[in-house]
Formats: sequence, structure tokens, C-alpha cells
Amino acid sequence: MLVLTPRQLAQRGELYQQLAQLTEAGFGLLQALDLLQRNPPARAFRPLLEQVRQRIEAGSSFADALRAIAHLPSGRWLAAFDLPLLEAAEKSGRLPACFKLLGDYYATRAQLARELMSNLLYPAFLVHAAVLILAFPQLFQTGNVGLYLRQTLGVLGPIWLGVLALIWAGQSSRSQRWHAVLEGLLRPVPVLGAARRDLALARLALALEALLNAGVSVIEAWDLAARASGSAQLRRVVRQWRPALELGQTPAEALSHSGVFPDIFTNLYHTGEISGQLDQSLQRLHKLYLESGLNKLRALAQWLPRVIYLVVVLVLAYKIVAFWAGYYGQLDSVLQ
Repeated sequence: MLVLTPRQLAQRGELYQQLAQLTEAGFGLLQALDLLQRNPPARAFRPLLEQVRQRIEAGSSFADALRAIAHLPSGRWLAAFDLPLLEAAEKSGRLPACFKLLGDYYATRAQLARELMSNLLYPAFLVHAAVLILAFPQLFQTGNVGLYLRQTLGVLGPIWLGVLALIWAGQSSRSQRWHAVLEGLLRPVPVLGAARRDLALARLALALEALLNAGVSVIEAWDLAARASGSAQLRRVVRQWRPALELGQTPAEALSHSGVFPDIFTNLYHTGEISGQLDQSLQRLHKLYLESGLNKLRALAQWLPRVIYLVVVLVLAYKIVAFWAGYYGQLDSVLQ
């Protein structure tokens, strides 16, 4: 699948929401999967739910069942950070809360995707219209259709290829190297880079809190939480800590020396570690960075189309003024 549409994101969110409702109502996981299999949010989920249910009946854990089918066509929709989060929730006995969290997350992503696509329709039309119109005077003067196509496709083609390459590189099925390259390219992008970082920190805090409450060792918990963050940079940094942590260094000390984590994350974690209220600190960090990341994405969905529109209008105005200035300049030279 090349790209997830808002409808597919909404269906994924609905699947998690229904799992949350059923498990919160007292249904066992097998019962919930069986009920959802009969009437899933999308027919594509039916084979996935069937295979997961069969593996659980055979003795696998929920996380192991998901991991076993993640590479299959029916399981390729599973995002890279869903599995570590669900694994942490299963170990801590908080699957319903994790289902609800993922349901809300994908519902919000679907809404943001709809807003962004809706807002980008007119700027995208304007870009194409501007390219086609600006090259038209030369076509009118020369009648050279081949030159007109080269001029228009020479501008639009790289834009199309760039968008497709970005979508392809961002798929969850790509290797960690691809995700690391993409993350490095997007990190300095205003708003978008900060939003991705905030959401990665929110996922890390959520998974870490669940794992520590489940009794997982702090070293293993940090490693799994870094995987759940979906950030190649955070995974790499946390992996480098392991030797120092095994020698007795605390995660708070490693955080302060990393140079990657924001000061507020480091300070709240350190406070929670000293006071014995680390779970509360991690909950606050999750809420803080989740709200911050989503707010940045909402701002991006609102302002990106406006910026594109403004740039297109300015370029179009410049080209029109330059065309008529050149035309009247030629006319004046002929008259003289």
C-alpha cells in the first residue's frame, strides 16, 4: 500500500476503539476479536482478526500473534510503533486503555489528513494552473507543442516525483535506515519536524510508563519504549546508553548527557525518579507532548495551504508583470 487515506486511518482508529469498548465492557480478548471478526470496521481486517485469534487460541500472547503476522499481507497495516505499545500494555494489563489511546490517535490523524487534503486542493490546482498558463504565451507565439510540454512537465514532473518519493519513504514497511534518513530530512523543517519529535516523545513516555508498571527492568523498558517511539534517532541514542546503564548509571543521568531530549523531559523524568513518582511524571510527559504534537500538526494543516497559495500568487504576479514589461519594452523599441 503506497499511502494511507483518511478513510483507512479512520477505519484503523475504529478497530481500536471497538476493541477498547469491548474489553472495557468485560469481554475477554478472544471474545472481542471474535465479535469484531463478524462485523469489522473494514473487510480487510477480517483475515487479520481471524489469524490473531487462532494464534492466541494456540497459546501465543496477543503481541506474539501480531508480531507473527506483521510481515503478512493481512498484517502490513500494523504501524511500527503499534506493536511495542500493545506489547507494553499487555504486559501491564492495560490493553483497553492502549486500544483507546490508539483509537483516538488514528481518529485524530484521519481528521488532520482530511483537513490537510481539503485545504491543499485549491493550492494544488493553482500550482498546476499557474505552470500551464505561464508557459502558454510562448506556445501561442511559436506553436511548438513539444517545447510547451517540456516546460510544463519539467516543472510538474519533479514535484510529482518528490511527493511520491516522500510517501514511499515514509511507509512503515520501509527499513529503519529509510526512516532514519527521512527523519533527518524532516527534523529541520519548521513545525513538521517539531511535531514529529513531540509525538515520538509522547509515545516513548506512554510505553515506558506501561513497561515499568508491568515490572520490566528499566534497561529493557527504555529499549522497548525507544522502539515504540517510532524515532530512529531516539532508538539510536537509547541503544548507546545500555553499557552505561548496565554499569549503574541512572536513566536520568543518561538523559541529561544525551543532548537529544528536551530539558522539560529530562527535568520531569529526573524529578519522578527521585520522588518515586515516575509513573505520574511519565503520564504528564505523554499528555504534554501529545497535545503539543497534535497542535503543531493542526497548525500545519491550516497554514501550509496558505503559504503555498501565497507563494504561487507572488510567482504568478511576478511572471505576469515581467511578461508585460518585456512586451511593452519590445514594443517601445520597435516604435523608436
